[in-house]
Amino acid sequence: MVNAVHHRLNASDRSYFAILKKEIHALASGVGFSAKKLAEIDIVVAEIVSNLAKHAGGGELLVKIIEQAGIPGIELISVDNGPGINDLNYMMQDGASSKKTLGQGLGAIKRLSDFLQIYTNKAWGTILLCRFFLQALPAAASKDPVEIRSVVIPKPGETACGDGFSYKQTKQDLRLFLGDGLGHGPEAAAAVAAADEAFRTCPDNSPCEIIRFMHTAVKKTRGLVGTVAIFNFKEKQWRLCGVGNIATRMQSRTFSKNYISYNGIIGLNIPGTMNDQEIPYEKGQHMVLCSDGIRSRWDLLKYTGIFRYDLSILATALLKDHTRNTDDSSVVSCKINV
Repeated sequence: MVNAVHHRLNASDRSYFAILKKEIHALASGVGFSAKKLAEIDIVVAEIVSNLAKHAGGGELLVKIIEQAGIPGIELISVDNGPGINDLNYMMQDGASSKKTLGQGLGAIKRLSDFLQIYTNKAWGTILLCRFFLQALPAAASKDPVEIRSVVIPKPGETACGDGFSYKQTKQDLRLFLGDGLGHGPEAAAAVAAADEAFRTCPDNSPCEIIRFMHTAVKKTRGLVGTVAIFNFKEKQWRLCGVGNIATRMQSRTFSKNYISYNGIIGLNIPGTMNDQEIPYEKGQHMVLCSDGIRSRWDLLKYTGIFRYDLSILATALLKDHTRNTDDSSVVSCKINV
């Protein structure tokens, strides 16, 4: 899969902190960071978990290895259901504190991170997103017309994740695939991995035909549900096809529209007749895909100002409020600026 599964680490109690810090350090070491950068990441993690304990009554961290513009890195997302941060701009300054501490936590996180955003609402909680890269990103990375972020986590207690997201981008088009293997655990993960391989190798340009190609390729697995979406840069149009309960929604600042998948299971039974759904491009629209680990009744318009933030924050907000915690969970958000 292009986008690795996030490691979901419990930060609800101080007794977890030593294990949490050790796991993140090991992941960061695997990326190849220098000793100096690893020490800086350790400081950021320490400040994040300290803030969770002092100000939010605990929370959790989502961590995964990432790559942007060909440069590897690590992403940390802190999530809590605390009271929120009053006057965030003030609290980012060194010496600012609401608990009579030294007030250097958020300032240190800002200085040491290569990328930082914080989304917070009163009585709702806070999402803190930071990223670290092996080297500085090229200026062209910020001008890419395609923004894609995903948050994929396994069912609590599982290490293998039966959800998977992948994408391919060329000069002609952008292709997205979100799949959810039946059940959860290693067998579900194997089904999604087989579907991803078919997605990557299928020569067709039609989402429906790619689904059919997958259907044949995964028949020896337990099967999956999935959606394929393709954006053609020249035509400025989306086409999509889905089988099973992957939720697909086009969302803007003022409206949202759901798109219905066909009934069936890829690898077991799919409709004999399927057609691509065509969706015209509109400036500012977001495509959001969710597996059934996310409850379906969500509304992005209730999250004040969230469209100004990185798409990982948007995806994490949905996960925070709507994950069932009884299955693997995935949220994918994509925005195209052409």
